[in-house]
Amino acid sequence: MKQAEKMMVALAVGLTTTVAMAGLYGDTPDAKHAWAVHDMNRPHPAKVTADPGKPPSDAVVLFDGTSLDNWVSTKDNEPTKWKLVNGALESVKGAGYIRTKQEFGDCQLHLEFATPTHVEGNGQGRGNSGVFLMGNYEIQVLDSYETGGEDNDKGNKNPNYSDGQCGAVYAENPPQVNPTRGPGEWQTYDIVFHQPIWDGNNLKWPGSVTVFLNGVLVQDHWEMEGMATHCHRRPLAPHAVKGPLELQDHGNPVHFRNIWLREIPSRYANTTHGGPAANEANVMALRQKTAAKLFALANPGDANKVAALQRMLEVVSYDKADQYMRVVNELTDACLKEFAGLNAQKIQDRKGDILGLKKSCDVLTRNKVVPDDFKLKVEIQRIIAANGLDKKK
Repeated sequence: MKQAEKMMVALAVGLTTTVAMAGLYGDTPDAKHAWAVHDMNRPHPAKVTADPGKPPSDAVVLFDGTSLDNWVSTKDNEPTKWKLVNGALESVKGAGYIRTKQEFGDCQLHLEFATPTHVEGNGQGRGNSGVFLMGNYEIQVLDSYETGGEDNDKGNKNPNYSDGQCGAVYAENPPQVNPTRGPGEWQTYDIVFHQPIWDGNNLKWPGSVTVFLNGVLVQDHWEMEGMATHCHRRPLAPHAVKGPLELQDHGNPVHFRNIWLREIPSRYANTTHGGPAANEANVMALRQKTAAKLFALANPGDANKVAALQRMLEVVSYDKADQYMRVVNELTDACLKEFAGLNAQKIQDRKGDILGLKKSCDVLTRNKVVPDDFKLKVEIQRIIAANGLDKKK
C-alpha cells in the first residue's frame, strides 16, 4: 500500500472513531456526575504553555531575579531588607521573615534554593530557612547533605531530628528520603498544596501537601496534622481561605530564585462531577443546562428521523423533562412507522440505523435512564429478532 493510501485509511479510521464516540457512548450522567463517561460535550481544559525551564504561562511569577517588589517584611509590611545578589534573593540575619504581597490558597509552587557554600554550625543551625504556605504550613529548608543515611549511628556527620530535615513538613513528617545536594548547590522544590477544609468549626478534610525535592518525591499527599510550630504540637484551626507565601529568616544567608506559583482549585470546589463535594442539585442544574444546549441543536424536524431520534436520546440522558420525552416519543413513533413500511431487503439496508438505536437504548436502560420496557427498545429488539439482524454472517 502506498504512503498516500495509508494516510487516507488512517484518516478514515480517525473519522469513524470520532463519529462512534459521539452521542450516547459511555455511562450516562447521574446524581454525582454531570457528564457521561467519554462525554464529547464536556468542556476541554484551558491551554497552558510550559516551556522547559520557564514558568507555565498561567503562573504568577513571584521572583525572577530582577526585583523584590512582590515581597514585604512580615514584621511591618515594609519593603524587605533581604538582598538581591546575582539574580538571587538572599536572606539577611535579623531582617525577619518575608511574605508575598499577594495571597493564595491551594497551589502548585516551584522555587529553587541554595544553602550557604561556607558551612557553619550543625543541625538546625546549618543553612536554615523555610517555606510557609499560606503563612501556616512549613516545608523545611536546611543543609541536610551530611545528615543521616542507612545507619544513623555511623557516618552521620551532621546529626539532626528527622522531622526538621530538609524536605520535612516541619515538626510533623520527615521526608521519605534525603536527596539534598551539597552546600552552595542549587536545589529545587516542587510543591502541590491543598489547604484544610472546614464546615464552621468542624474539620471536613485536613488538606494535604506533596513535595518533590530535586525531582524526588519526599512528601506523598501528606495530610496535615497541624500548623507551623516548634517543640509543641499546634492543632489545625480555621483561618482565611487565602494567605501569603512566606520565607523564613533563621539567621543563615540562604538564597532563593525562580519562584513561581499556580493557583489550583480545591478538590471541594468541584460540585458537579464526582469527588467529595459533588452536590446533586448542582449536578442536575448543569445537566439541565447541557440538555438545553443539545436540544437547541437537535433539529427534531430533520427528515432523517433516526438521526433526530439519536440526538434526542442524548438529550434525555441529561434531563428527562416532559418536553424532551414528548419529542422522543413522537420520533419513536415516526421511526417505527418508517421501519414498518420497509420490506426485508430494505430492513437489511437499514441495519446500521436499527442496531445504532438498540445500542443507545442499551446505554439508557443500563444506566436506568429509561425502564427495560421502554417502547423503542422493545420494538427495536423485535425488529432485530424478526429479521435476524443480530446474526453474524
